[in-house]
Amino acid sequence: MLQKFDPRNRDLIVNVNGKLTHRDAASVSPFDSVVQGGDAVWEGLRLYQGRIFRLEQHLDRLVSSAKALAFAHIPMREAIVTEIRRTLEANGMFDGVHIRLTLTRGVKVTSGMDPRLNQSGSTLIVLAEHKPPVYSTEGLTLVTSSVRRFPPDCLDPRIHHNNLLQSILAKIEANVAGADDAVMLDTRGFIAETNATHVFIVDRGRVLTPRVVACPEGVTRAAVLELCLANGIPFEERDLSLTEAYRADEMFCSGTMGELAAVTRLDGRVIGDGQPGPMTRRLSLHFKEMTGREGTVVAPQAYTGAGPSPHVALPCHRGHQEQV
Repeated sequence: MLQKFDPRNRDLIVNVNGKLTHRDAASVSPFDSVVQGGDAVWEGLRLYQGRIFRLEQHLDRLVSSAKALAFAHIPMREAIVTEIRRTLEANGMFDGVHIRLTLTRGVKVTSGMDPRLNQSGSTLIVLAEHKPPVYSTEGLTLVTSSVRRFPPDCLDPRIHHNNLLQSILAKIEANVAGADDAVMLDTRGFIAETNATHVFIVDRGRVLTPRVVACPEGVTRAAVLELCLANGIPFEERDLSLTEAYRADEMFCSGTMGELAAVTRLDGRVIGDGQPGPMTRRLSLHFKEMTGREGTVVAPQAYTGAGPSPHVALPCHRGHQEQV
């Protein structure tokens, strides 16, 4: 699975710390922590008909991750939402949009890993692209990666950080194998997630998913479990082995970038009958209905694209910031 360039994104306006600039002219300092050490947190958001789905939950995770990394400056939520709105307005965006929201520790006074060198506040980057769900609806092919997910006592996956080397190495293995993505195991050998999404299997009418131990807390994952509860679908969070996935009736994955996507092959095994299964289709329909009625309004349809506007200072918390 290789994403393709969308010509609508050729002249995107990108927001870096409140400064709206054409994508070819946008810049991040080489002294910024995200450049120096991947020292940043991020969220993927999706815009449906002018509304961002589960925006508050995404901001909860962003702020929680920044607090766990001891960021000294975290922008107020209202300021973050304002910058998202300004970015969407500048691009005339209303629907079918994916937003990459990044908060870095900020610019250092000189190169080095010491956070005390960060004396200019954090850097907020809002990158909005025209991007429909990226996965095929016909079914994905996965392979198991040799790269293991860190357990919480090494690097807690609940910190949604920008150091994605584990995922990139796993994706390289998937590419070489001709697969769409890679399943990643925890250090005990149980399924954690893929390099980019959360994993579910369906066994005799029950929806099963790995416990949140070696995988991040997923916003879309949580929505799927809510849909199971609301629609009387049995579900369970527990350790899952590869064998259970191989013999499952269905398998699917979830994430903001690709919503819900069926998995039809894993490590050369056909999952179920090799087609997206009825539970996957049912939950996908429920999810579509959910995204059609929920969300925080950020982009009125009247947006026409105002172009770049002046830099705006971001109010932020200092020290012990807002409670999540």
